[in-house]
Amino acid sequence: MNKIIDLFAGAGGLSEGFRRHNFDIVAHVEADKDASYTLKTREAYYYCKKHKLDYYNKYLNNEISRDELYSKIPKRILSKVINNEIGKETINEIFDEIDYKIKGNHVHGIIGGPPCQAYSIAGRSRKKNMENDPRNHLYKYYLKFIEKYNPDFYVFENVQGLFSARGGSIFDDIKKSMDKLGYTFEYKLLNAKDFGVIQDRKRVIIIGYKKELNLHYPIFEKSKFNFNIKDLFEDLPSLLDGEINNNYQKGATNCLKKLKIRNKTWNTLTYNQARKVNDNDKKIYKICIENKNIKYKDLPSELIKHNNKECFEDRFKVVDYYKPCQTMVAHISKDGHHYIHPDITQCRSITVREAARIQSFPDDYFFESSRTSAFKQIGNAVPVFMAEQIAKKIEESLK
Repeated sequence: MNKIIDLFAGAGGLSEGFRRHNFDIVAHVEADKDASYTLKTREAYYYCKKHKLDYYNKYLNNEISRDELYSKIPKRILSKVINNEIGKETINEIFDEIDYKIKGNHVHGIIGGPPCQAYSIAGRSRKKNMENDPRNHLYKYYLKFIEKYNPDFYVFENVQGLFSARGGSIFDDIKKSMDKLGYTFEYKLLNAKDFGVIQDRKRVIIIGYKKELNLHYPIFEKSKFNFNIKDLFEDLPSLLDGEINNNYQKGATNCLKKLKIRNKTWNTLTYNQARKVNDNDKKIYKICIENKNIKYKDLPSELIKHNNKECFEDRFKVVDYYKPCQTMVAHISKDGHHYIHPDITQCRSITVREAARIQSFPDDYFFESSRTSAFKQIGNAVPVFMAEQIAKKIEESLK
């Protein structure tokens, strides 16, 4: 089985996709504590799936604590998750941990991408000092992992702002460094919706191989799936704002089975709780749903609470039932105004579980440790179904 290291792993969307195609994740390296717990809980799921899934279901149903769940899992499994920030002071310590885990075995691949806020065009426009953000240099540590472990391939994922970050110098430096290390450097701006994910999400995906392998960027065929958000939410119960209902209203649909979100035997629903919406926002939500979105400045004057109407122009946006969802971003952890549920009778923003489905996470995926953190992890993740197809092509090329 091909062994890989997942850097800046987040909630594990990229590694989940690779896991589906015979890749063994020997280490997930992640600085965020909650995301690290999410990764550990996912490792626990896979262990329980092989031995006794009942323990995992008991945890999701609040019948046992997280500590009780973890007590059933061998330490060697949970210790795959390294909760540490990659930096000058920690990198050798992280290397030592990984070396102990791989025990001299070859690492076939390194996947991941540094946090994207420092490269994001939107982020740079909001924060004038973003050019001096230390996260700009995290890619250099990714390169150090390539240099140390000499993998057969790497996958580097990021936002398209990577092209222009610091005048394009970061992108150029990554390319030159990979060349010096003996790797190819090929990239494309890929859209998740072309892979069957029900989301319009463009990301830079750089894929490289050792030059002597004579391998090139995969050719991805556009997905033939024609599902929409209505298909994606079809089995979920209706909710009013502030309500929670973790009971499916019907069995797994064709859409959910094809996208590997829910199979016919899975019946445990989590995180299907709607945020509370205040009266003013509720009125705005209804107007947006009725008018297929509306600019903030065009709302009735009594509903406008912000003087800077231009900055808030697209503050409220409805998820269309019949189109791919707009790009899921981490800001959803702060409010759900950009992700209003399309059903006017519900008049609310989407739940964590609905957001996770838009990112093609399966329903058996649990996010630690709060709703706010779960939204943030989901917004930052690589869509699982897209990651799976990237992994499939790389597996085929290595064979």
